[in-house]
Amino acid sequence: MERKLKVLVAGTGFAGEGHAKAFRWAGAEIVGIVGRTPGVVSELAEKLQIPCAKTDWKSALEECQPDIVSIATPGGAHYEPIRQAIESGCHVFCEKPMTDRAETATELYNLARTKGVKTAYAASFRYAPGVLHAKQLVAEGAIGEPVEVECMSHFNLERNIPFGWSHRKEQGGGRLNNNFTHTLSIVTSVLGDRIMSIIGEVRDDLGRAPIVEGVHNFATRRDFIPKDLDDPSLNWGESNVEWSYTVLARLESAFAEKPVSVLFKHGGLVPRFHEDHIVFYGTKGAIYLKGHYGSGPVYLWGADRTWQELSLPSDIADTLPDVEGETEQCWHYLAREFVRDILGEAVPAYPTFKEGSQYQQIIELIRKNDNWTDVSHLA
Repeated sequence: MERKLKVLVAGTGFAGEGHAKAFRWAGAEIVGIVGRTPGVVSELAEKLQIPCAKTDWKSALEECQPDIVSIATPGGAHYEPIRQAIESGCHVFCEKPMTDRAETATELYNLARTKGVKTAYAASFRYAPGVLHAKQLVAEGAIGEPVEVECMSHFNLERNIPFGWSHRKEQGGGRLNNNFTHTLSIVTSVLGDRIMSIIGEVRDDLGRAPIVEGVHNFATRRDFIPKDLDDPSLNWGESNVEWSYTVLARLESAFAEKPVSVLFKHGGLVPRFHEDHIVFYGTKGAIYLKGHYGSGPVYLWGADRTWQELSLPSDIADTLPDVEGETEQCWHYLAREFVRDILGEAVPAYPTFKEGSQYQQIIELIRKNDNWTDVSHLA
């Protein structure tokens, strides 16, 4: 009987629980979980029947001796556990962003290559059903040569969600780290991963957020918004990272002779009027994916010059994990690919620390906001 790969998970929030369930579904054994708060990590370990629950990462790494380390904490807390895991010879599955800085992300990518361990970078919405379908359609020539892509999202996020890691650049916060990474991964998975040039600008249009105790799960933070925001006893934290961005990119694609232009537009705090979407335009047609991460349905504009909704092909549907939640489904898909690769099976290319470090470098370039050309002197 083939030995099960052992997994140690860092993080006890929505992502930590999601990673643990994904790897268990993929056939691995979850041997331990680590979190900051003793009561929270013990409760989750009991819920998921994980034998080892600790608050000290290094101690857990030494005790559990995992084959795989799964990092599901905020980006600002990724560097040290990943470095220790790689030094211990573990394969690493990491939630995005990879780290809070390009320098450390690149360092970890190079260290993983030197140590010969496998890595996975969970910009995983590329495995949404609609994206997989679009990838197949483009490869089949359904839209001719791709010429342009449009990624539009407007989240209308609550301005008063409690202050936390998402508000701070040094903790891996910001919408580039937590939205752009997914859409960039989606587009490159469909067209090809050679990013030729990039330009963009960001806005921190939030300002501040209330500081609230007891928030341990990113997915439920809205439940902790104070009822009285005018309470003089409330403490406030200041945001120092972007909540909106506009990015233009040019990608080289095997399906097109000329570079493909891509627009990434995200307003984290602005209201949505039309549906969020991703559209791939080509010389002979277009593919429209409903939803900011292309969850579907999928529509094709073809020779008859009308939009037709397409059913998901059975060969794609049969590969999808049967779990609830789009995020969870994509984690399951990537965890399965990662486990299969480690076990020596042939799998399609998946996002690794190569993409993670590249994306972090791109994000730092965009955040400089130095792409503007002064035209104020023109008549």
